[in-house]
Amino acid sequence: MVSRQVFKHLLVLMVLAGWIATANAADKTIGVLVYDDVLTSDVVAPAEVFGVASRKAWFSDYEVVLVNVKRTETVTTEEGVTLKVDANIYDELDLDALIVNSAYDMDWLFENEDLTRFMQDQATKVEWLASNCSGAFLYAHAGLLDGYRATTWAGGESGLQREFPDIDVVVDRNVVVDRNRITSNGGVPSYQGALVLLALMSGESNAKEVFETIQLNRLIPWSEITKYRLEG
Repeated sequence: MVSRQVFKHLLVLMVLAGWIATANAADKTIGVLVYDDVLTSDVVAPAEVFGVASRKAWFSDYEVVLVNVKRTETVTTEEGVTLKVDANIYDELDLDALIVNSAYDMDWLFENEDLTRFMQDQATKVEWLASNCSGAFLYAHAGLLDGYRATTWAGGESGLQREFPDIDVVVDRNVVVDRNRITSNGGVPSYQGALVLLALMSGESNAKEVFETIQLNRLIPWSEITKYRLEG
């Protein structure tokens, strides 16, 4: 039988452990925009990079949330993967970074006034705006890339420049950094974009740790991340 004194000590330890857990709980949020028919790699890349980082002591105050354009609890990607979302654009969200992604058909997103207002509102609050692939067109339609250097999906740069002449569109660059805007070609380069953003948020050594944890170093050298990070 546990003595009363030992029980008291155990109770104190339990309360202290709960307090520490609360104190260490994530209080910063990275939002990844999702919707039906979104391209899987655009979502998975930042979710994996920042998800791995959030399990490191140096980034444990961050969490990643999938933010749905609609109020449904799940979305199904273009490739048929069902994802459970954490929030939607109609929720009260306190984001530190917003990452928007792409689909083959985006016209309905460009016409979605609620989504446009959401992005414009978040742009006044977040520290970082990032996009993958044709997600750059979402920001462009919201007026959030005017006066910035940016890129989009490989082959779509001329269309972005033609439609939005106030953007300085960069061709043949996987990732473009301009102040607090980070745009990528999407697909596999979404990993580069996410790691560049992570390096900007937490330092190159930390980003390199994640780069090696997910074993991207088996495919490309670290210089394929830092060369984009340094141009910002």
